[in-house]
Formats: sequence, C-alpha cells, structure tokens
Amino acid sequence: MKRLIEKGLMFGNLVHIQAPSMIERYNRALEHLAGKRTALKDFHVDISGFSPEIGEELDDHLYLNRNGVNRQFILLTTDQKRAPLLNAKFSTSRSILRSFIEENERQLFALTAQDAVAGELVNSVFSVRDPARLFDIRRVEIEADTTTGTVRAAEALGKLSDRFLQEEDAWFDDVLIAQMITTAKRTGDVTRNPVRLKTMSFRQENFWTAHFGGLYVFRGVDHPATLAAGPTEPLEGIPGEVFSLTRQRNRVARFLEQNDLVEPIVKARGIDAAAILRQKMDFIVVDAAQESGVNLQGATRRDIRALARDHAEALPEEYHALRDLLAWAEDGGRWPRISSDHPAYFYTLRAADHADRDLVNMVLAELSPKDVRQLFICHKELFYRLYSGWGETKKAYVADFLAREYQVDKAGARRALFGHDAPMEAAPPPPPPPVTGPWSPRAATAAAPATDDRIAQVGPWGAVLRGRE
Repeated sequence: MKRLIEKGLMFGNLVHIQAPSMIERYNRALEHLAGKRTALKDFHVDISGFSPEIGEELDDHLYLNRNGVNRQFILLTTDQKRAPLLNAKFSTSRSILRSFIEENERQLFALTAQDAVAGELVNSVFSVRDPARLFDIRRVEIEADTTTGTVRAAEALGKLSDRFLQEEDAWFDDVLIAQMITTAKRTGDVTRNPVRLKTMSFRQENFWTAHFGGLYVFRGVDHPATLAAGPTEPLEGIPGEVFSLTRQRNRVARFLEQNDLVEPIVKARGIDAAAILRQKMDFIVVDAAQESGVNLQGATRRDIRALARDHAEALPEEYHALRDLLAWAEDGGRWPRISSDHPAYFYTLRAADHADRDLVNMVLAELSPKDVRQLFICHKELFYRLYSGWGETKKAYVADFLAREYQVDKAGARRALFGHDAPMEAAPPPPPPPVTGPWSPRAATAAAPATDDRIAQVGPWGAVLRGRE
C-alpha cells in the first residue's frame, strides 16, 4: 500500500492536525465520546474526525464507529468536508456528514474556533448482528454539540430570553436574570451570533453496507431486492428477494433492467463510449499480463496494444467481447451477442441518470473488477482489498495510471465516465424510408445517425439480454 500512499491514492485529502490547541480539543471530544485520549503530537483525520494513526495507537479502528452503526464524529475545522470517509460501513455516511457541514458551515466555523464539535449519526439500530435489523434503518438524524455544551446552552438561553420577554414580572425575577447572565457568559449574544445547528434528518432507502460481506439494499425502487456480495445463507428471513452478485448474475441483470437503473455505455449521451471501451480493454490486458513479469509502469496505449497482439490467444473472454462491441460502435461491425451470464456483460453498462447512480455504479464496479479505474472511483474499499492481492506488474501500472490520468482532474474524469447530458428536446419522427421489401436492408439502414439506428434495431438492450435465463 506504500505506493498508493506516496501517490496520494490512499489516505489522500486527510486533514493534518498538529497545533497543540486543536489536539487538546480533539482529546476532549474523544474522551467525551469514547472515554479515550491520544498521546500523538500530530495526526490526520477524515471527514468524521477518525484518524488512522490514532486507530493504530489505540489498536481500534472502530473507536468512532462502535458496532459499525451510529457513526460518531469530531469536527475540528470545516475543511474536513473535503476529506474522504475511511472505514465506511454505509455508503450514505459521507454524504450525510458533508451535507451537515455545508448546511451549518457558518455556525460550525464559529464553534470550532474555540472548541471541537462532537456528534453522532443516529438511527434506531445499535447492533446489526441480525441482518433483518438493517431493514429497520429508515432515517438517520444528526446530533451534535461542542464538548462544553455550547449549543445546548444557547437553546436554554433562548428559552430564558423568551420567558423574560413574555412574563409580566420578569424584570423583578432576580433568579431568572442571574440564570440568563450565567448562561450568556458561555454562549455570548445569541441574538447577534446564533449558534443553533440545523436539525437534519436523512431518509435511507437505498444504500450499501459493509456488513455481512457487503450488501446493496434497494427498497425505494419498483422491484425491491438486496444484492449480496457475500454468502446469502445468513440472510434468510430478511424482507424481499436476495440475489447473489457472484452466483445469480442473470437475476441481478434483470433486477437492474426492471428498475431502469442502468444503460449501455454505447447508448449513453455525453460520453466518448469508444474511449471508455478501449480503456476497459487495456485494463483487462494488464490483468492478464500481471503474472508475466513485464514492467508496465508508465506503459502507453501503444505498449498495451502491442502486448495484446502478442498474447491475443491468452486474453480472456471479456477482452474479445468488448473488442467486438467497439467494432460495432465505431465501424458498423456485427452486433455482439453478450448475454447477462457473459463475463463482459457488466463491463458494457453504467448507471442511468437517477438519484442512486453512485450506488449503482458501485454495484457495477463490483461486478466488473478488472476495470480498475471505475473500481477505484466507485468502490475504494473493494479496490484496496483487491489491490493487496495483485501482482507487482499490475500494482505498478494501476498506481501510475491513476496518479497520471485520474488524480490531475478528478471532476473531469468522473464527468467523462459517469456524466449525463441534459435530455434533448424531442424532435418529430422522420418520414419512413421507401420500402422495397418486408426485410429490405436498404430500409433498415436508411435513417441516421448510424449508432442510434443500430441500437433501435436491436432495442436499447437487444441481443445483450437475449441469452440470459
């Protein structure tokens, strides 16, 4: 993993904490939440305030995430909103924390100037030993305050102020006035500088969890189901259907299609489908060559293409299927028959334009793990786990590629791969071409553009799905 860390591909964008005052605030918050302290003189934290160095020191990488649910957090600075979330147990946790910071940024900036803000992502479940308990998680709320209770004191001062303004003899209530003065010493003038944090609640319908080997729970779709990366036997009794990502690829494909969650890459608007297919093919070549001992660090596409020519017979089915699809998209070649049980099938898809596209791209990354770029972007936990088992040839190439091609423009890379253009205004259909026979080739190829027309002939899924069960 050292190579990834050096290139900023692991533990990147963490916030460095080294000022003694901030370390003391962190310790107060850590003691408040977990009853622990750190002796480190500097460390790095993620968006939740978790530090991998402190995790090593305490020999507990779940010190802010006991039982893997109701994640706690420590905010020392609003800059943490740009940091990743390490050891994530739920796919929604980082977006929830970032939304909370952005919605309360001005208040949090003022509060963290003097103290740490400690809190928790709260739901009704405190343990998920029984997988059915995951389905009791419907809503996540955020509770947060400083270690000295500034927010709670400000709310109390607000209530005292309301009493003072509303009660008839409040001017003569020395006890009430004394309470207001004492509380105001802790909070300041809440009328000019309010410190109230917005109460935020988030529905959690569709999500990924690391529990039970990895589960993708889809409840907010027309045909609900749970997709399991691990064994399905322990999941008996959970609501709805359960499909195995490894053993029931046809069922998974049908689930994604029935809920309109995916689209073929060659049909998607706003992307260079040919370039994406070529890059996927390069990754597959590198995967096949990783045991050959060839040095691929810094290899160009020409080098990869030469390697593919020299070892064409040894390349897996995925490569040849994507090559045929590329020929169809670019040169009008024969439409390839890629059924849902074909190893290349999920490499040909991406998430459609909907609210859960990041989650669906995460599913597709797990189903097409040789596409290391999508794997790194969409499912870092799985990427790091698989990376540790790769050969040195593949490790060197992938680390160099991601540092060179992805790190320099993350937003641009994501947009090129997963972006969605605004839908074009519908145009009236063109007049039908002259027909010289019921199955005339001329009639089938008269309209333009060619790619859209070929898709229309086979349907948006067409032969890709005909071979499945």
